[in-house]
Amino acid sequence: MSVLGMLISVLSFAQTITVTDEATLQPINGVYIYAKTSTVLTNSKGQADLTSFSKTDSLWFSHVGYKLKSYSYKQLEALQFKVAMSEVAFAIDEVIVSASRFEESSKDVAQPVKVLKAAELQFMNQQTMADVMQSSGQVLVQKSQLGGGSPIIRGFETNKVLMVVDGVRMNNAIYRGGHLQNIITLDNTIMDKVEIVFGPGSVVYGSDALGGVMHFYTRNPLLNDGDGIRTEVQAFTRYSTAYNEKTGHVNFNIAGKRFGSLTSFTYSDFGDLRQGNVRNPFYGDWGKRTFYAARVDGKDSMMVNENHNIQKVSGYKQYDILQKFMFQQNERVSHILNLQFSTSSDVPRYDRLTQVSGGLPRFAEWYYGPQERLFASYTLNLSGQTKLYDNARVIAGFQQIEESRNDRRFNNDKRNSRVENLNIFTFNADFAKKMNKHELRYGVDAWYNDVQSTASSENIVTGEISAIDTRYPDGGSSMQSVSAYLTHSWEISDKLILNDGLRVSNVALNAQFNDTTFFPFPFSSVDQNNNALNGNIGLVYMPGSDWRFTALASSGFRAPNVDDLSKVFESVAGSVVVPNPELGPEFTYNIDLGMSKTIDKKVTIGGTAYYTWYRNAITTQPALFSGQDSILYDGELSAVTNSANAREAYIYGFNAYLNASITSKFSITNTVTYTYGRIKTDTTDYPLDHIPPVFGKTSFLLQLKKFKGEFFVMYNSAKLTKNYNLQGEDNQAFSADPVNGYTPAWITLNVRTAYQFTKNIRLQVALENILDQNYRVYSSNISAAGHNLVVTLRGSF
Repeated sequence: MSVLGMLISVLSFAQTITVTDEATLQPINGVYIYAKTSTVLTNSKGQADLTSFSKTDSLWFSHVGYKLKSYSYKQLEALQFKVAMSEVAFAIDEVIVSASRFEESSKDVAQPVKVLKAAELQFMNQQTMADVMQSSGQVLVQKSQLGGGSPIIRGFETNKVLMVVDGVRMNNAIYRGGHLQNIITLDNTIMDKVEIVFGPGSVVYGSDALGGVMHFYTRNPLLNDGDGIRTEVQAFTRYSTAYNEKTGHVNFNIAGKRFGSLTSFTYSDFGDLRQGNVRNPFYGDWGKRTFYAARVDGKDSMMVNENHNIQKVSGYKQYDILQKFMFQQNERVSHILNLQFSTSSDVPRYDRLTQVSGGLPRFAEWYYGPQERLFASYTLNLSGQTKLYDNARVIAGFQQIEESRNDRRFNNDKRNSRVENLNIFTFNADFAKKMNKHELRYGVDAWYNDVQSTASSENIVTGEISAIDTRYPDGGSSMQSVSAYLTHSWEISDKLILNDGLRVSNVALNAQFNDTTFFPFPFSSVDQNNNALNGNIGLVYMPGSDWRFTALASSGFRAPNVDDLSKVFESVAGSVVVPNPELGPEFTYNIDLGMSKTIDKKVTIGGTAYYTWYRNAITTQPALFSGQDSILYDGELSAVTNSANAREAYIYGFNAYLNASITSKFSITNTVTYTYGRIKTDTTDYPLDHIPPVFGKTSFLLQLKKFKGEFFVMYNSAKLTKNYNLQGEDNQAFSADPVNGYTPAWITLNVRTAYQFTKNIRLQVALENILDQNYRVYSSNISAAGHNLVVTLRGSF
């Protein structure tokens, strides 16, 4: 009886607690519940067993993304063992992966990293991943068309910042030095988190990571903690007025204890973007869309746009599909198969469609064909202490990319089409080993790009097909790289941490020019083989009283790609870029100094200043072709330019921030970024392109039971004429107003809210650009959205 009595006593004491998010009512996974020597962790359902705790204990609830809470056991009984936690507006000690490819605490890393978590991404509720970056307040995004977005980090853009998705690099052999739109092929609705690493990332990621790294992590399937099959469905529908947007999304998670499947589908239909109506009178009619080209009765016609704020011929559609399978072989081994596909309708190149020649539209058509991205990867995760590693990750990836450019001059029946197809193979093997106070992370990676370019011109009346010049070498191009790295972290003491690392890289390129009919190049092929050694060393010093100081010295490396070396294209009207086989690698040498102070665990003030010495910087400069400074291209006499290594350039700047928890429900965050860049010359230093004006964001966040609201201000200072690189990619002719000749300053007021009606139903309402300001982001060739009402209904079952 005594044994039975003890058993009954234990069973009667057994108690399951459920922890949820106060605003969203969703379960919180990974909450540490502890008291004295007992600790448990909540599962994916937000649940944990309290059997190991005594009824006299006071229990603490800790999660890096939430405010710390404590309850006595009696209080928990009164709450019926249901605890709601409040999300923190900013986390001092977040877990990051991108800085070293393995999980570590952000406070132990000298390099600045910004983390956008899944809950924040959902609350931001942006149209595309490009808009997510802009809304972060720490990345400026340039747009040439609605279906685009080119992030700028520390004065570096496009092929000089690295994009990585689920451990696989996205940058390929034809990422150009101009503006890109590849980031919109990533579906922000299925992201688990985004990490932005500021400053060179070449030690961990190799070539291209000069300004920083944007690492995008899609959600993994959830496994079932209990018996049987667990099924979850999430869906939302969104409408926004400025974009006339209709977006729908649904994802399914089906899982057992060891096997899980996640299926996601997103469809977006964007209409012609409406720009703001409130204009500064000093800028006249800048940005107004007064005309557009249309085909009427078999003839090109210049049509009057009745509503000048509707940016005619800018809308497009997009489809995104993701399928993931996870197999948890045992506690130490897991396998993930990751399949992604993104495609779109034709995407109009808005800036080209607004150009005028002789009083008529310059182009009747200019559009990117459907941009297709097929992605497949297999990931093997290993854990458990061995002589070589404690954790290991091996990723084999394949990507198939298709891009095309299609244009037809006004009153010309010939439509030119240039198509690029890429097959990309990648392999990464990364390992982590901890030895006392030392942590080693090392690995190897390799990638291969195959580029095939074709081009033709079609008479849209007769159907006749004729040959034209390809954008890249018609004989095909290839790039390949092999590299190895080692990073080391040493916790010298509780106050001092050392980070250091080295990488050796080899990048090779081959391009074949078979047909020289259109351009008689003095060469038939281009071959390059470049080697680089990169390193970094950083210190983190935390003397106490919530002070934190960082110092980091690092180097970056970027080998010229197929786009740099061999393209022929019109960058702006009257200017054509031609190949330069003598182009060499570019290098950066960077110093970061950071400082932060946390006051009373509620207010954090900090900032990072940096200086980058930019050697052999690749920029666009005037050149000669067959001894001539101008050539006939696409029917027009155009000035010859090429990509060349400037002797030396430099960039410096800073980011400052303020994070304050005024109360447990109300917080304020602020960030501002300043960047300055110049190319050194024998006389006066010349502006470096891609350098943004001062920009930032101030946010006021309120979180209550079932409710979350944010009022925020986005702002940019002016980009003055003297700071433009007129031979590069600054696009002054499009982004600057015609009266003052520079990009005007702008500020927008915005609000977004979310209300959780039940655990399953959530309504989000936002009003962006409340004052309906008319403005353009620096170097953008399409005006930003005017006042924009966004309504989203979400459901989970």
